[in-house]
Amino acid sequence: MLKIKGRLYVITDENLISRKNFLGKIAEAAAAGAGLIQLREKASRLRDRLELAGEAVRTAHAFGAKLLINDDPLLAAAIGADGVHIGRDDGTVEAARALLGPGAIIGVSCYGDISLALRSQAAGADYVSFGACFRSPTKPEEALAPLSVFADARRRVKVPLVAIGGINKDNAALVMSAGADMISVVSSVFAARRTAPAVTALKNKIGDKT
Repeated sequence: MLKIKGRLYVITDENLISRKNFLGKIAEAAAAGAGLIQLREKASRLRDRLELAGEAVRTAHAFGAKLLINDDPLLAAAIGADGVHIGRDDGTVEAARALLGPGAIIGVSCYGDISLALRSQAAGADYVSFGACFRSPTKPEEALAPLSVFADARRRVKVPLVAIGGINKDNAALVMSAGADMISVVSSVFAARRTAPAVTALKNKIGDKT
């Protein structure tokens, strides 16, 4: 497994968190036990993103969490993030590794494609994600991947398997039972009225005692 705390991976969304509350929400999630946080903000101007991302890294680290940047290895390198998450149009694992170094965490979206997961693993990815597992309020158009992909991947893929897409406290245990190592969530945490109790509820559902 990755050298991170727990099984819960939370992803920010600028449509759910105001700039005023942004760092506070990250702090709450990390303090409650979200071991991995991904910064997905894209709409902000570059200067604002640099400032926000740098503050987010420091906030996550203060509470023992690691912070990844979505889609942007250059930004991750610039602000000292712990790594990057890349999709099909975001460059290669090899390029991200060359930029960020051997200690960085590099994750890859593999949708429902085990062959892509195997290629990503061979290229040096630290984890692969599959989804959407369920209809997602943040990406409602995303194609669904069957939960059976985790059992199939388990037999062939050695790096950790992360589940994403529409996961909440009602279906999180089902995803873990299907074979995922971690769950990643957006609205289940950041659309909740209170962040810390939402994190705690999810951790309890997946048996995460960290």
